[in-house]
Amino acid sequence: MDVFEALGAESGVVAVVGAGGKKTTLYTLAERTRGDSAHRAVVTATVRIPIFDRHVETVVVTDDPVTALERTDAWPVGVVPEREREDRYVGYDPAIVDDLAAADAADLVLVKADGARTREFKAPGDDEPQLPQRVDTVIPIASVHAVGKPLSAESVHRPERVAAITGLELGDPVRPEDVSRVLTSDRGGLNGVPDGATVVPLLNKVDDPDRRAIAEEIATGVLERAPRVPRVVLARMIADEPVVDVLER
Repeated sequence: MDVFEALGAESGVVAVVGAGGKKTTLYTLAERTRGDSAHRAVVTATVRIPIFDRHVETVVVTDDPVTALERTDAWPVGVVPEREREDRYVGYDPAIVDDLAAADAADLVLVKADGARTREFKAPGDDEPQLPQRVDTVIPIASVHAVGKPLSAESVHRPERVAAITGLELGDPVRPEDVSRVLTSDRGGLNGVPDGATVVPLLNKVDDPDRRAIAEEIATGVLERAPRVPRVVLARMIADEPVVDVLER
């Protein structure tokens, strides 16, 4: 199964949330559409996003992304409303991404929908994620590197919220079951996901057999806890062949 099929990212609006590989996942998918006229892909965000120009053919800073896409012949393309400072752009209101989807100006709309400050694992804040209502697929991401590390701000974004979902105390080691609980919680990976959207969790940084075993344990817990999840993808998104395995219901 290729990475597009595994993640449910072949077309439509695909939003990534969580921690431990959101940007890598977006850029990997975008870069794999280069030269493929059947995959007119756009990268955008509803939150801040680091400068990503080298991962697409061009980035257009515009308040009218629909018109920008209608005029472009350089795919994949990035669209953002503003450059906030030297190292990052700001994102659109989710309603603008809904307009983009309704206009059918691209085949695949890839959206960064929350932040994690480069941590391996997270639970969302009160205003997260910023999901478009027309989202087709939501990919909650967690890095298996979080397992075994203390529940602290060093590796976990908003550790106190992870503690509230899992029952862990700050400083306790993160277990596979804690990752699966957060990914399947309405206060975690499923927070704000519209009823009609497909949810495909991604366990990233599956770098060796030991981490694969951890990922399989997490994935099993996800499938047991969340009937709406059809499969869980185990991956190393920086690899030439990112998909390590897919556990299906």
